[in-house]
Amino acid sequence: MILGKSIRIYLKEGSVTGIKLAEVVNLTIQALSSPRKKLSELNDFFKHQVNTQGVYFLIGTDDETGKSKVYIGEGENVWERLKSHAVAKDFWSEVILFTSKDDNITKSHIKYLESRLIEITKETERYLLENSNTPSLSSLPLPDRDAMEEFINNIKLLNGVLGHKFLESQISTKVVKKVIPTDVTHQTPIDAEEEEETELNLSVKNIVAKAIQTDEGIVVLAGSQVSEKPSENYGYKTLRNELIQDGTIRETQRGPFVFTKKHLFASPSAAAAVIVGYSINGRRTWKDNRGRTLSEIEKSEIITAGNNLYN
Repeated sequence: MILGKSIRIYLKEGSVTGIKLAEVVNLTIQALSSPRKKLSELNDFFKHQVNTQGVYFLIGTDDETGKSKVYIGEGENVWERLKSHAVAKDFWSEVILFTSKDDNITKSHIKYLESRLIEITKETERYLLENSNTPSLSSLPLPDRDAMEEFINNIKLLNGVLGHKFLESQISTKVVKKVIPTDVTHQTPIDAEEEEETELNLSVKNIVAKAIQTDEGIVVLAGSQVSEKPSENYGYKTLRNELIQDGTIRETQRGPFVFTKKHLFASPSAAAAVIVGYSINGRRTWKDNRGRTLSEIEKSEIITAGNNLYN
């Protein structure tokens, strides 16, 4: 059974752009987020939380590509590490650090966390990674390793709440809870079941593409075809060119261009337009394996939800 989570966030200056302290209610993990310009204040007001062992993310923008970039590090005293990065690394504008309230994390633990977090960030392919190599996993007893994997799950949670999803897979599974009525006045929830994200297909003028619909938008899958000759002027031409430039889309020896890796689009229309090479309504173009368009799927779900309300 999947349970919800409660997050507590303290805004030191009463502003979402300032220093933030976040924690999962009833757990020992805590996160601190700070703009680079307020690094000294971070140590002044949260000395205990930063002068201890933990892992941290330096987040900023790559000068050459303009894409989001992250550096992942660890330290037995995080403050000392951040002071050195303030001098040596220019790209970052925000730091998020993770520590434990009970100070029960050892050097082996944080080395394990650092290695796993770098590995996960490479797999998700959301942000550029500043780290040049992946440290080897430190050897931990099985109970400690499981405890650190749970710690990582909570790092993902807090990191996302603080505005960054580079630890989240672009394609995941939805968890839905079904309810079986026991009588006319009571309903009994059963265990949650996993349901795969909606698989979608696009087929226009001999161009064939596949995608997955997620909570964030549309993830076009590797191998999906892209039109060779786009229109001269349409809204997503710049995005298409950027994807060609960074290697996400490449020309093949025969036939159309293709996606070399999966890519997340914020909307189905953006994904469809990049693929076909002209402006197009993605909600009427992408279809599931039953031939239903996204618009038809959404209408069906709304009608079903409305009917369940009165049953």
